[in-house]
Amino acid sequence: MRVFISVDMEGVAGIVHSDQTLPHTPEYAQSCRLMTGEANAAVDGALAAGATEVVVSDAHWDMRNIIPDELHPAAELLQGSPRPWSMMHGLDDRFDALCLVGCHARAGTTAAVIDHTYSPAVFDVRLNDQPVGEIGLNAAFAGYHGVPVVLVTGDNTAVAEAQALLGDHVVGVAVKQGLARGAARALAPTVARNRIRAAMMETLQRKHEPYRLTGPITLSVEFMRAGQADIAGMLPGAERVGARTVAFTHDDYLMVFRAWRTLFILGNAE
Repeated sequence: MRVFISVDMEGVAGIVHSDQTLPHTPEYAQSCRLMTGEANAAVDGALAAGATEVVVSDAHWDMRNIIPDELHPAAELLQGSPRPWSMMHGLDDRFDALCLVGCHARAGTTAAVIDHTYSPAVFDVRLNDQPVGEIGLNAAFAGYHGVPVVLVTGDNTAVAEAQALLGDHVVGVAVKQGLARGAARALAPTVARNRIRAAMMETLQRKHEPYRLTGPITLSVEFMRAGQADIAGMLPGAERVGARTVAFTHDDYLMVFRAWRTLFILGNAE
């Protein structure tokens, strides 16, 4: 059994404010340790459930956050940016399960800790009119390869978002309850890690279905400002469908995902 674990930082227990997640800030080193600890808990659980290969993808900011010499030695680590498929780079049909650790809710979610969707330039993202955040965008990428999402950890709003989109069969671990964008009531890190480890062991014994989208697939990205859509709308194949909104349609989700990556990068350039 091959398991792919994508680890973000905002949904980790003990992290409540964006200042804690940025390099060169006083609390960042501690956040890296907390992130690495939850990654290790997921790896431990996967190995206990019988995984023969575990790959951990560092999926936050510049993707150089997990502390390599503190990561479980049985796991291989994907780090660095840019990667063509971003958080999901390295995931393909050889894998049996995708686990999303340290997740946050999509941009605009009430009482969600550090809510956003990949970029501060993005206000809303939809796939065939279904609102999605990073969880949905990445789950669809995995589904393209026939890989199901089996575990989601983060704050309560991230877990609720995942289960509403992917189904209650996806095991969720809420390591904190969001109170506001920069406030939460969290489990102690050791308790959070124990729950992640146990949930991973449990979920890998279940049967899960991939989240698949059938074409044509329309991606709609609403930016914060019209000027961001001005630049993003120059992507070949994109269509300006509103003052702040750009759409892209294709039968192949890999092309849609590539367009998504390009649109928000262009939007950031404004």
